[in-house]
Parts: sequence; structure tokens; C-alpha cells
Amino acid sequence: MFDTINALLKESFGPLGPVLVLLGLGLLLTALALPTLLQKRKDPLDKLKALRKASGMSEEGATLRQRDGAAKLEKYAAFLEPQNAEQMSASRLKMMRAGYRQKNAVRMYHFAQFSLGIGFLILGLIYTMILKAQHGEMETQTLILYTILPAAAGYYLPAYWVQRRLQTRQEEIICGFADALDLMLVCVEAGQSLDQCINRVAKETRAGYPALAEEFEIVSQEVKAGKERVHVLKDMAERVGVPDVASFVTTLVQSATFGTSIAEALRVYSAEMRDKRVMRAEEKANVLPTKLTLGTMLFTLPPLMIILIGPSIHGIATQLGGGG
Repeated sequence: MFDTINALLKESFGPLGPVLVLLGLGLLLTALALPTLLQKRKDPLDKLKALRKASGMSEEGATLRQRDGAAKLEKYAAFLEPQNAEQMSASRLKMMRAGYRQKNAVRMYHFAQFSLGIGFLILGLIYTMILKAQHGEMETQTLILYTILPAAAGYYLPAYWVQRRLQTRQEEIICGFADALDLMLVCVEAGQSLDQCINRVAKETRAGYPALAEEFEIVSQEVKAGKERVHVLKDMAERVGVPDVASFVTTLVQSATFGTSIAEALRVYSAEMRDKRVMRAEEKANVLPTKLTLGTMLFTLPPLMIILIGPSIHGIATQLGGGG
């Protein structure tokens, strides 16, 4: 049945008939779904805005808040953002862990996926048509692959970029956390409060570990704004997503709850972090010989075998040739 449909499409629309039909069907389905997806949700503040406009109040502040480029995508929010609250929270947390703290980060992420997917689909279609013009007849599966694979690559490229940035940021936080704890311990033993220590660590670690310094600075600013320190530290642990930071937050919360010395807790935990750093270095050193085995087999063993066995093979070949 599929061969019959494929032959019919080729006879009707030419060699690229199946690809053109699939592309047209996709565009048709997208056009049918857009009116429903682009229905803007009612904003609870619309009534307040209408009252302000009726009373003649100036909306200059609202205009200033919406001058960024991402605000232009507000009418497409129902299409570019997850409608489920749990999915929206998970996406926002992932973007925050990757370092994107803007209000419209999730919207821009999905817009990048949609635009790159459509753009790479068009490029793949153009490339397929060029190949078709140069080489003539091509298989339908090959044409579809050349068209669909670039679209899939463009769609998953933002996801790969965000995941890679998240992993790099977490690795940077893990590498600098032990040094930050040592500096915090020195500041506490010097007589500074915990808030002053966090502010000082944020300033001192900015050159080497900007991601960690940014997290400590956020904690300092939220505490200055009046938010409770325990909630601020728990938010930091959830925002970072690193087990070491979560354990550190738990230690500080327990120390504040039971009234124990913060300096003693920092001293014990900083020593544990230094031991973990040494263990991670030893783990990488122990894994290194295993990783070098493949390179040794590929680049050392073949030349060695040629050097050892090559002359003997050459001599045997010479004797056989002379005897023949």
C-alpha cells in the first residue's frame, strides 16, 4: 500500500512528491492548531489595568518593565510555555540551574527550539532539493532523512546547550566549594557574622568561581531584603542542585536550630569537603590508566608489531620469492 501511495505521489508531484506532501501536511496541522494554542489566557490583572486606565493613572512603570525583547513573545505564552504547573516549575528550575534567571527564560528556550527546528527543516529541504537536482533519482527514505534529521538536530540543540551549561556550572560550584568553606571558616573565626561571611566569600570567589559567587551573592541579597535565612539557604540548595551544597545547608540549619557553634560545624564540614576533593582527584587518577588502554592499543601496539615482526615477514617473503 505504501509503495502504491509513493508511486502515485511521484507521478503527481514529481520525485520530491512524498517530501512535499509531508511538509504540506505538517504546515496544515500547524496552521489548524495555532488558533487554539495562541488563545491568550486571561490575565487576573487586566481588571486592575482597566481601572488604572479609567482613573487616568500613568502606566509608564509597566511600559518600562516590558521593554525587553522577550516580552514580545507574551501573546505566544500559551504556545511556548508548559501549561502544567509541575512541568513549568521543573523547566524553570532547570533554567535557573543552568544560570538563566530571567523571567522569560522558559519561553525563550521553547522559542529557540521551535525556531531552530523550523529553520533547520527548511535548510534540510533546500539541501535535499539541491542533491536531487545534482544526482537525479534518490530513494524516498534518503530524502526524508535529509529533511527530518536537520529539523531534529535544530530542535534538540537548545536542550543540549542548556544541559551542557548546567553540568559545567555544577562542576564549577563543586570545584570551588571547598575553598569557599575554608574562607568562610576563616571569616567566622575572625569574628564576622554569617551574613558578613557569605558576602565576603561572594566577593573573594568571583574571580575564580563566578557561578558560586553568584549563588552566595543571591543569598546575601535575599537576607538583606528580609527573607528568613533558613528558607534562603534551602532555596540555594534547591537552585544549585549539588549534593555537597545541600549537605552544607542542612548542617547550617541544624546548627542554627540546636544552637551549636557555627565555626565548629564549618570546620568539620570544610575538612570533609577537602577529603572529598582529594578522593575525586584520586578517582580521576585511577580511571586514567583505563582510558589510556585504548590509545595504547591503537597507537603503540601496531607500530611495535611492525617493528618486531616486519623484518621476519620481509625475509620469509624474500626467500619464498627467490625459491619460486
